Amino acid sequence: MLIALPTILLSGEYAHMSRKTSLSGFHEWLPQERLVELHVLNTLAEVFELHGFSSIETRAVEPLGTLLRKGEIDKEVYTVSRIHETNAPDPEDTSRLALHFDLTVPFARYVIENAGHLTFPFRRYQIQKVWRGERPQEGRAREFTQADIDVVGDGALDFRHDIDVALVMAEALSTLPIGQFIIRINNRKLAEGFYQGIGLTDTAGVLRNIDKLEKIGVEKVSEALQEELGASPEQAKLALALAQIRAEDSSFVDDVRALGVENELLEEGLTELAEVIDQLYKRAPGTAVADLSIARGLDYYTGTVYETNLVGHEQLGSICSGGRYDALATKGKRTFPGVGLSIGVTRLISRMFSQDMVQASRNVPTTVYVALTDDDDWSSAQDIAQSLRARGISTEVATKAEKFGKQIRHADRRGIPYVWFTNYDEAGDASHEIKDIRSGEQVSVDLDTWMPPTDDLRPVITKVEDTAN
Repeated sequence: MLIALPTILLSGEYAHMSRKTSLSGFHEWLPQERLVELHVLNTLAEVFELHGFSSIETRAVEPLGTLLRKGEIDKEVYTVSRIHETNAPDPEDTSRLALHFDLTVPFARYVIENAGHLTFPFRRYQIQKVWRGERPQEGRAREFTQADIDVVGDGALDFRHDIDVALVMAEALSTLPIGQFIIRINNRKLAEGFYQGIGLTDTAGVLRNIDKLEKIGVEKVSEALQEELGASPEQAKLALALAQIRAEDSSFVDDVRALGVENELLEEGLTELAEVIDQLYKRAPGTAVADLSIARGLDYYTGTVYETNLVGHEQLGSICSGGRYDALATKGKRTFPGVGLSIGVTRLISRMFSQDMVQASRNVPTTVYVALTDDDDWSSAQDIAQSLRARGISTEVATKAEKFGKQIRHADRRGIPYVWFTNYDEAGDASHEIKDIRSGEQVSVDLDTWMPPTDDLRPVITKVEDTAN
């Protein structure tokens, strides 16, 4: 049986378009966008598990006091209350519950509470939604998904895990259809040791100002160091000279030493950063750079720190960041040092959509649409679908025996690549044909053995190549 395929022009109803949402800062993806998000999430989980990271999930809420303990983030926290509470919530009550604003603080609590059941060093990945009450804009939402990896030790954690997490993240990002990225790496020991070596004792204050370098520029940072921290012009000059050092390999060490500063903590940081950068240069070339301007604003980082930018999309900010923390989680005299990185998944895929960076081979998971010749064939068509699904082929069945052209058009509008037809002879024996509605080719097939090409088995997500150049 050969069915003529009428010429069909795709309406473009599934193409990406900007649209308003009823509640700003809370994304709700269309089905075809969700396919891209799931591709990203599944790809990340696969890479993390290949490197031995176990998946966990923590509760959505934490005591408010726990969340306010680390850094100045109290204005970004959403608190939670019951609708039938008798008294109005007290904003000063830190025992109240609040939605977590990242996954690191809940993870620290999780480690402390479950330390007796975990084997250290504990390698965990976590992909969950988080909430922050900030002004929505591109790259910033009030509800968004993060994907974190961390390695945590009991009492001590080998420095080589700092290298390990960076290599894992470089591999994970390389598998996504996002193009070139750069992981920018520094070491807080290096920076703090350098500042101490030039006589600036408020190292946290210097780091806060250096962290603003890309936003406000060299001149304003120099003024702030002198006016706020009492730095001399020479001290400010040296601090800024350090921040402007970049290298893809350990050659940055000579550049730092050329500044003439000596300090034991500085040397320790130089050694650690050189080892991280050299390993990335060897194993993932072109993905990382030593960038001595990276400070990371949160105060719990104590060693290696990371930030990641998409090349050509630097204005988006960091899509992946993190670092080493030696005292984030403690239980009495017991300390759990760790190192980790976090990908802002929602920030990343929002950019992928707004800049048309990716495309899907189709907009639905369905591979085959089983057409009906007669309404009485519906039960038999379900048997066919069941057979195809048993081999992992996503299949839908028509509900009415409409004209074949109409059934084909329905499949085409849905983005389904194949339509299945079945003929029954006088003896009730069935013969089967499959039509590729993209090419119009229609062939006889065996129900028990037919498989689509691998690329048609599931939607394939690929990067749209830039043809501007």
